[in-house]
Amino acid sequence: MLKSTLFRQGVISGFIAVFMFVFVMTAFAGVDVNKATQAELDAITGIGPVTAQKILDERKKGNFKDWDDLISRVKGIGDANSAKMSGSGLTVNGKAMGNAPAKESTKPNVKAKPETKAEPK
Repeated sequence: MLKSTLFRQGVISGFIAVFMFVFVMTAFAGVDVNKATQAELDAITGIGPVTAQKILDERKKGNFKDWDDLISRVKGIGDANSAKMSGSGLTVNGKAMGNAPAKESTKPNVKAKPETKAEPK
């Protein structure tokens, strides 16, 4: 009796472990924009229900070729938020965004002139 109870507990623990492993691996898997459902797109950081619907509407016209194609066809997706989406697991044809756009500096590129002290006369 004790052996069968321990066996059942072991089997149940094994199923739970396998389920958790599959769940975790699925969570880290990329979501391809050309295959994703609305719910999968909505789960990506930076994509809400409205943007997900825009993506699905554009995808009906044809699959996205690359990140530039996605950015040009879906209003509201630009370089900055596409980099965020890619970082959250979104891919286009299985590829993450290659180069996240460099953050533009708000400071002007001007070198300061060295101070000169006035000589007393």
